[in-house]
This record gives sequence, C-alpha cells and structure tokens, in this order.
Amino acid sequence: MLDPRLFRSDIEEVKKQLDRRSYAFDTNAYEGLESRRKAVQINTQELQNEKNKSAKSIGQAKAKGEDIQPLLDQVQHLGDQLKQAETELSDIQNEMTALMEAIPNFLDEVVPAGKDEEDNVEISTWGEIPEFSFEAKDHVDLGESKGLDFELAAKIASARFAVLKGPLARLQRAIIQLMLDTHTAEHGYSETYVPFLVNADSLYGTGQLPKFEADLFKASEDPALYLIPTAEVPVTNMVRDVIVDAKEMPLKFVCHTPCFRSEAGAYGRDVRGMIRQHQFEKVELVQIVTAEQSVQAHEELTNHAENILKKLNLAYRKVLLCAGDTGFSSSKTYDLEVWLPGQEKYREISSCSNFKDFQARRMQARWRNPETGKPELVHTLNGSGLAAGRTLIAVMENYQDEQGRIHIPEALKPYMGGIEIID
Repeated sequence: MLDPRLFRSDIEEVKKQLDRRSYAFDTNAYEGLESRRKAVQINTQELQNEKNKSAKSIGQAKAKGEDIQPLLDQVQHLGDQLKQAETELSDIQNEMTALMEAIPNFLDEVVPAGKDEEDNVEISTWGEIPEFSFEAKDHVDLGESKGLDFELAAKIASARFAVLKGPLARLQRAIIQLMLDTHTAEHGYSETYVPFLVNADSLYGTGQLPKFEADLFKASEDPALYLIPTAEVPVTNMVRDVIVDAKEMPLKFVCHTPCFRSEAGAYGRDVRGMIRQHQFEKVELVQIVTAEQSVQAHEELTNHAENILKKLNLAYRKVLLCAGDTGFSSSKTYDLEVWLPGQEKYREISSCSNFKDFQARRMQARWRNPETGKPELVHTLNGSGLAAGRTLIAVMENYQDEQGRIHIPEALKPYMGGIEIID
C-alpha cells in the first residue's frame, strides 16, 4: 500500500506516477472522500468535546442541588449524535481503505514505458544457444517415454497437472537440491520451511488480496485458508507486525515449496506441457532490507538466481519489465528468461522484484533505526531461485541428443546417484 500522506500532500504527483502504469486514478473521487473524512472527523471531535463538557457539568450541577435532567438529556442527545458521526467516519475510512488497496505500487524511475512484454527491455544475455544437427524436441515429446505423464495427472486431478516418475522425478529433486545448497552455502540465505496454507491477512500483506483472489485456491472457509501461490507469501509474512533488530538486517531466506495457482484468465495460453500448471515446485529467495540497502539487494538477489542458470550452463537473458508488465506490488522487476530449444525462444524462469515499502506498509513490517531509535518500514524483495519445473524443462530440452536421451549436467550429477543419462 502507498503512503496515504502522499495523497494528502501532492495528489497531482500521485496521479502522474499512476499514469505511468495507465492506472485510471480518480482524483475527484479521492478528494471528495478526503473532504468528507475531514469534515466528519472535525464534527466527531467537536461532539466528543461537547459531550465531555456536558458530562462534567452534571457533577457541578448535582453539587449545587440543581435539576440535572436537562443535562442528562443533553448528554444522551450528544451521545447519539457522536455514535452516528463515528459510524459515518468509519464508513468513509473503509471506503478510502478499499480505494487505497486497489492502487498499485509506484514504479521505480528506471522502469521503461510500455504496455506489455513486447516492450520489456533486454539488459544482458549469457551463454551460447545450443545448435543441434537434428530437430530438437520439446519436453513433452522428450518426457513421453521417460516418466512424464499428463494423462495420469488429469485422471487423478484435472488438466494442468503433471506426474513425474523415475529418473525425471529424481532430476527435479536434484535441481531443487542444487538450488538450496547453492543459495545457503554460497549466497548466505537461511533455509526456511513454512506452511503451504496461509490466512487472508498473509495474502493481504503481500498484495494478493483483495485484488487477485480469483488466482487463488481457497481451501477452507472457517478459518479462511488458501493454498500458497508462491513461498513469497508465508516467508515475507514472517516479519508481519514485527520490529526487526538492526543487528539482524538484512534478513535473507530461501524456501522450497509447491505453489498452487488457478491460472484464472490464462485459458488457451501454454496449454501444452508443464509451462503453466496449477501445481509446481519453486525455490524462492526473499530479502528483508533497509531502504538504503534495497537497490543493491535487488541486483544481488537477481545475480543469485542467475548463478543457478550459469551452473547448469543454460543460455538465458535478463530483461527489465516495462510499466505495463510490472506486477501490482512491484516497483521494479527483472525477468530471467531461459532458452528453450523445443520452442526456439526464451521463456521466463524467474522474476526478481523490489517492492520497496509497499508490502511492508500493508504488513506493518519494520526495523528499528539505531541512529534515531525509531521504527521504520523495511523494504521487501523476492525472486524465484528458480522455478524448478521450468528448470527441469530447460535441462531436458537443452541436454537432449539425437536419440532423445537426456544428458545430466555436471552440476547435477552429484545428486543423481550415478545416473548420467536418462534414456
């Protein structure tokens, strides 16, 4: 959530910033609400003061032996008016909160203009795109005889699920293990295990609720619990309503979880294979930092995700998302896109985002600045380090040979129990 003080101090600057996202912010509606809020709040305070004075007068009149009934009637009347004013104020504040909850984060000044992924800006590329002397297969054709089963998954659940058996299941586990070992041993993250179900407060804190409820799987009503769309939600909420000690900053967490997404509105997109699933595995990186650390932390976290691709020798590119493609809560996002020979194009395998204090304000996540002794909002960042299913796809397609076998990358061999080729 954005700082409400910005709206009161410079509404035109707010509109200018939101225009960059093509977000239609109704300044008249906001100013009308704010004007009503001020008027009702002043009236509420005045009624409270009058009620207090009248109540005090009752004691004085009683001491003098005067008739206090008129004063009692006046206090009752003022109490009724005060209750009505407080209800009106609460209703206005709820309206303003609902309006604020729907407003996206301000974009970092370096984010380019643009409508969608076609306008994203390539920052760098790494690795050599493999050249085959044969027609490369995609992961669906490669996996058909090796334990990748979509029909069985559809029988068990529905479309957009997959079953992995044998060496392919082990290969995904090896990929996850490589990621966890690298991020903990080389990048300084603390491995974390979290619930795969979260409450509405947690989803509100990271920005999934109320705007994106259609994208979630709701598991129960009382209490309301949802399957996590990403480990970002439970891990980031570890600091909700917390004031972190300065000595603990920055906090760096890595977490492997399944992720569950309804993919609402995604029908017709990536229906073949494992690219867009209702359930998938991911290793998530989360950093909780100060405002001064935030820019550098974003570059560092993105580099940590890139290191996994380099270890696997997978060609990829880094792109800076344009205004129209940057997520609701994010201020700035890098996407890492890995080369998939079966599709002959780059596909997203990680998004690394800096949310600045947008999530922290919703969560009331703070740290205590030792220079001032006062709590300040933290900055939150996260990124996939990486999406395990898409990494599995990339390994299968980039390490295939003419016979349709899959060669195991050197970095994964220690985790494969002697398996070097999946045939």
